[in-house]
Amino acid sequence: MNLNNIINKFDNYKPYINGFKSMKKASVLIPLVKYGDSYSILFELRSKKMNHQPGEISFPGGKIEKGESPKEACIRETCEEIGTVEDNIEIISPLDLYVSHANLIIHPYLGIIKDVNNLNINEAEVDHVFLVPIDYLLEYDASYYTNDVKVIPNSNFPYEKIPNKEKYNFDIGEYPVWFYEYNDYVIWGITAKILENFLQFIKE
Repeated sequence: MNLNNIINKFDNYKPYINGFKSMKKASVLIPLVKYGDSYSILFELRSKKMNHQPGEISFPGGKIEKGESPKEACIRETCEEIGTVEDNIEIISPLDLYVSHANLIIHPYLGIIKDVNNLNINEAEVDHVFLVPIDYLLEYDASYYTNDVKVIPNSNFPYEKIPNKEKYNFDIGEYPVWFYEYNDYVIWGITAKILENFLQFIKE
């Protein structure tokens, strides 16, 4: 391949995540809702009938389908889960991408739900929604824990091809876990990590 062919490959190229083609991709919305004179964030309590993470707290969102953009997926999933329409959602901005240790890329968006009085909750996926004031979250002293993320080679790993063979010292990663509590709700995991990223940006 000559140099011009290589250069042409990068015409209008937009960098993304190394290895993204083999990773799962999802999109979520941090939904702002006006409540009184200030704003709150809307959260979902996932249905206990769900196969994945039943009874946990999350933002509206889900899998990015083939042929749709992360923003389109964010709006579609929000409409499907909380029972609203696209015109009721105003996207403010994309937020920092989240890449999990489990090969998942999440595209978060910040947006406004203009009217929450006529939501038609999809009970197959969502038990109910609730609001948490942003001022409360900004002042809350969230607890923070770290877990180790280790490389555990499979039985067929070719140690003979690397230095130090079976004694090779793989680096250990860090997986931070945040916990926010509001009334009887505990917001943690990926939802709390995306929330923490947003709140820190606001504080700065």
